[in-house]
Amino acid sequence: MKNKLAQIKEDVLAHLAEAKELDALENIRIKYLGKKGELTAVLKGMGGLSAEERPVIGALANEIRSLLEQEIDSKKAELLKKETEERLKKEVIDVTMPGKVQPKGNLHPLTQVLDDIKDIAIGMGFEIAEGPEVELDYYNFEALNIPKDHPARDTQDTFYVSDNVVLRTQTSPMQIRVMENKKPPIRIIAPGRVYRSDAVDATHSPVFHQIEGLVVDKGITMADLKGTLDAFIKALYGKETRVRFRPHHFPFTEPSAEMDISCYVCGGEGCRVCKGEGWIEILGCGMVHPKVLKTCGIDPEVYSGFAFGFGLERVAMGRYDIDDLRLFFENDTRFLKQF
Repeated sequence: MKNKLAQIKEDVLAHLAEAKELDALENIRIKYLGKKGELTAVLKGMGGLSAEERPVIGALANEIRSLLEQEIDSKKAELLKKETEERLKKEVIDVTMPGKVQPKGNLHPLTQVLDDIKDIAIGMGFEIAEGPEVELDYYNFEALNIPKDHPARDTQDTFYVSDNVVLRTQTSPMQIRVMENKKPPIRIIAPGRVYRSDAVDATHSPVFHQIEGLVVDKGITMADLKGTLDAFIKALYGKETRVRFRPHHFPFTEPSAEMDISCYVCGGEGCRVCKGEGWIEILGCGMVHPKVLKTCGIDPEVYSGFAFGFGLERVAMGRYDIDDLRLFFENDTRFLKQF
């Protein structure tokens, strides 16, 4: 039995010297030291030894097992180190090599135009106000002097979440939210996404962007409205741009008007863009209705104000000579990378 143990020791050491992989090392361990291994088989034969031989052979067997386990662990550490070194050699990164050039993105044309509008407005003393796109019916309609039975609701094509919750059809609700929480003087613009149940075509979309403007203070008149919008439009389209106002009706302003600008393509001479008229409708505006001021806790006998609103897409289409609204939302990189 001593000879068998000695032979197992020699065989294991010989195999360890030849082992080049961790899998081979594990096979050696199982073959000789496993539950059904050769060393275990030898120990099972100790029952036939005399009482004097058993402790001697047992001690020898334990000594050999301990030695072989140490040798296997040592070999395993050696192979792991070698494997790590080889992997590091393969994975080495040459930091002096030029990196892969990633294509640069750019701002969406709507974002570019909105940033310009914000810069102009901030330069004129306006603050930027933002609010929820999922809006209460009260803010979207009732507080803006559009009660439940008002015919103006029929023209809004509203997406209703529930009887009292809607996807906002305009950014005008920000008028109410700001006036409820801030005392005059107020001077804000409120850009944002709005929703209406329109069919998608070249000039309509169920999702688009509006920019609402509001000024409230003592002594505000229609002249302030006209002067502000004239300066705003000239900053946006150029000093040569002319404006005109036409009477109109909005429930939340009185008096109300629509404002046209001289065609930015032909300068007012008439072309396909302005349909030969020389003018392009650009926004709606008016003096804030006294009832709206009163609803927000502002005394209309002391304060007055004006409001205006326009579509961001319309401004961008005019600036870049784009004739299809859908291009802004299709995310075609061939279109977007032109900007």
